[in-house]
Amino acid sequence: MDTDARAARRGWSRRRFVGAAAGTAAVAAMPAPASPPADGAPAAEERPAAQPPRKDSRPRPLHLGTYTSVEGGGTGIGLAWYDPDTGRITGSGTLTGVPDPSYLALHPDGRTLYAVDERQDGAVTAVRLADRRILGSRSTGGAGPCHLSVHPGGRWLLSANYQSGSVAVHPVDASGALGERTELVTHSTPPPGPGQQGPHAHQFITAPDGGHVLAVDLGTDTVYTYRLDQAQGTLAEVAQAHTRPGAGPRHLTFHPGGRYAYLANEVDDTVAVCGYDPDTGRLTIGDPQPTGSAGGTNYPAQLLVTANGCYAFLANRGHNSIARYAVEADGATLRLLGTVPVAGDFPRQIAFAPDGRLLFAANQRSGTVSVFHVDTTSGELSLAGEPFASPVAVCALPL
Repeated sequence: MDTDARAARRGWSRRRFVGAAAGTAAVAAMPAPASPPADGAPAAEERPAAQPPRKDSRPRPLHLGTYTSVEGGGTGIGLAWYDPDTGRITGSGTLTGVPDPSYLALHPDGRTLYAVDERQDGAVTAVRLADRRILGSRSTGGAGPCHLSVHPGGRWLLSANYQSGSVAVHPVDASGALGERTELVTHSTPPPGPGQQGPHAHQFITAPDGGHVLAVDLGTDTVYTYRLDQAQGTLAEVAQAHTRPGAGPRHLTFHPGGRYAYLANEVDDTVAVCGYDPDTGRLTIGDPQPTGSAGGTNYPAQLLVTANGCYAFLANRGHNSIARYAVEADGATLRLLGTVPVAGDFPRQIAFAPDGRLLFAANQRSGTVSVFHVDTTSGELSLAGEPFASPVAVCALPL
């Protein structure tokens, strides 16, 4: 989230989204699964020379998150296809019946999609991808859930309630459907940081070791580490890592080596390299580093690291760019290489295609999704044509 007062002046605060009384997602019969574009799909453009040829270049599914309760928003989860060579996106409809699906995640087996319902009465929803059937929703026990992820074992769904400053755990059954919540923890200590009225959980993810899960809280300037009981779905706090006061941590991404992670601090417009001990789950937050915004108004959103661990990318909302970093010393350092214009306004979230050759940026204010070719040998990004129009685009999930 933006700092509330400044964001409210722009009309884009998360509280406006969550608190909106009007506007309900349309509930209609599920559309039949769309087929990928046929032979008439756009011809492939020339790829960056450093990229190896893809064995399967057929169109791939893309799911898009939005807000349904705001003017100009969507009516559910956007459905599209993308060309894995050119990056071109072709729309194919909407999956209705999911209110305010602002963040999406995929089950490790690829058969079930999960969405937050970012509302005052927060929930998480499961969708079976084979026939796009909604398998049901479960309460998160809090307000304004803004992030969710699936534990790598596939048995637990983790979600973060922004407004309530709490994190929740739900069981996932063999069909992909969700059971009743097994855990809910509210961040009560430390007290809120400067300018914050309370805790604001913004992300909940699993560490590479699989036994620890980490919750990033913007309101308390803290990353909490819990040990997840993988039989019961309960949490036991084992560590806290504190940023400098007022940093407003938003998003954490691990290096493939598992010993380092990178933290985007939304409020003070910085990033930090963090050391991670997989034995204890303890995170050690390093010094703040620049985002490439040159001191203007900017709210870093999300970090990605290439699979080879050589480069990292950061979405900059306000500066409207993607910052490029070289990852050095086996993950221990980040070196800012520069920024690339995102070709949109307010890039809320970024995601790699599964093979890492494309990067998708969901631009909230312009209602577009930009796609970039990724050169993993040089860290270069090149825009793959005109951005795709998508109402209040806040999440892009390429499959």
